[in-house]
Amino acid sequence: MKKIGNIYFIAAIAVIGGGLFGFDISSMSAIISTDPYLCQFNQQGNDPITNKCRGPDSMVQGGITAAMPGGSWLGALVSGFISDRIGRKTSIQIGSVIWIIGSIICCASVNIPMLIVGRIINGFSVGICSAQVPVYITEISPPSKRGRLVGMQQWAITWGIMIMFFICYGCSYIAGTAAFRIPWGLQMLPAVLLFLGLLFMPESPRWLARKDRWEESKAVLSLVHGHGDPDSVLVSREMADIREVVEFERQNADVTYLELLKPNMINRTHIGVFMQIWSQLTGMNVMMYYITYVFTMAGLGEDVLLPSAIQFIINVVLTVPALIWMDAWGRRPTLLVGAFFMCLWMCINAGLFAVYSRPPRPYEFPSPSESMAIEGAPAKAVIASTYLFVASYAPTWGPVSWTYPPELYPLRVRGKAVALATSANWAFNFALAWFVPPAFEKQTWKVYVIFAVFLFVMFWHVFFLFPETANKPLEEIVAIFDYSKPGSVKYIGTPAWKTGNTRREALRLERGDISAEEKIGLEHRDLK
Repeated sequence: MKKIGNIYFIAAIAVIGGGLFGFDISSMSAIISTDPYLCQFNQQGNDPITNKCRGPDSMVQGGITAAMPGGSWLGALVSGFISDRIGRKTSIQIGSVIWIIGSIICCASVNIPMLIVGRIINGFSVGICSAQVPVYITEISPPSKRGRLVGMQQWAITWGIMIMFFICYGCSYIAGTAAFRIPWGLQMLPAVLLFLGLLFMPESPRWLARKDRWEESKAVLSLVHGHGDPDSVLVSREMADIREVVEFERQNADVTYLELLKPNMINRTHIGVFMQIWSQLTGMNVMMYYITYVFTMAGLGEDVLLPSAIQFIINVVLTVPALIWMDAWGRRPTLLVGAFFMCLWMCINAGLFAVYSRPPRPYEFPSPSESMAIEGAPAKAVIASTYLFVASYAPTWGPVSWTYPPELYPLRVRGKAVALATSANWAFNFALAWFVPPAFEKQTWKVYVIFAVFLFVMFWHVFFLFPETANKPLEEIVAIFDYSKPGSVKYIGTPAWKTGNTRREALRLERGDISAEEKIGLEHRDLK
């Protein structure tokens, strides 16, 4: 079957796997406050005064929401074994089939246990795709475009959130359970497109090389990077680097997760895991899942869905600057700027709710998690700062959190290492999704303070310990950490804040703007 070599088209198909997560976020966010959902899963019975369905209590609703990231945690861990054995592309296709099965169960759910089972299965799929899509794109992308292309995963998530939210908004006018069954059924379609689209995509050239399929590996690099020319400078350089790394790694045994804790690997393991943990502790996904709670408390009442959609539009639009300029900005500055501004908006929201909110009147709000009421100008300020929080996350931590971890690891451990880092993302997503409804109920505005503290700490963690990886070939990034390899580039004694962005050199190589002596050297390394 003829394979497509346009790197942007390859990335656009692959990141549909990220879009599946976006579909889940907004389907829960838009549905949990609607009457059909509350009545179908009416654990608490009807309100004695209004006779309206009260739905699940805050702990159970947190568990329903958290079922998806709980399944994702397990899926992410398993994905490393699947990906290393059968390939990056095939593992993503398996994830798409599992998503279809989970969506069918969710769509047909008649009670809370059935809904939770469907969401766990969906989560297992998202865990596989969210871990292996960045690995696949990282291993197939040229260095100067890697950040942009992997960052498309976050853009796909934002599109998934927005599209599903408007589908749910339209279906909210339908009477009965069709109001949520139709959206949960339609979310199968992207998975079908992902499975079929990947049939026409090439496999990762680095995975092929590790399986001793050298001709196929070079053919993929020629197709994707050399525009069909196997003698292109970039193809020669990458084949030489891949061959050198693979031959070096042949001296080692098969990889286990325990290897990621060895002294020569623990630093980058810690960075990759914390990259994903911090991306959750920003509070962004919480804002997405439970935004209807926040806006209801801010006085928007039954008109909460449309204002909530504005933040999803902001999320889509403001992810675009990162796709265009993230490789030029570098990873470190992008993360630091994002953490600073998100901390600022969290502090403002905490202050507004602390000073101006009041306890809700009896039966004022349908959910006990809607534990504060704020009105007038302070309520508008809460809405504005919430939008600004999303605008700060979208071009910074959103795309970089998926781009950064796959860049840190050598080929031999990359599949399992990214799976471990992504599993940390889902473990904290699970905990926060379950924690936030009862936290809003019991801790009220202090929830914002908790996230502000996390953001303050992550700013300094990134500043002191996260090195720059933008525009560096993957094999060169390995050398930053690998002090034992002969001829490695050593940054011993160089603090993380002094590691620089090498964009100019990466662009020069891709243009073929190198001397004849350099080209001969690359060709000689490739022949070796």
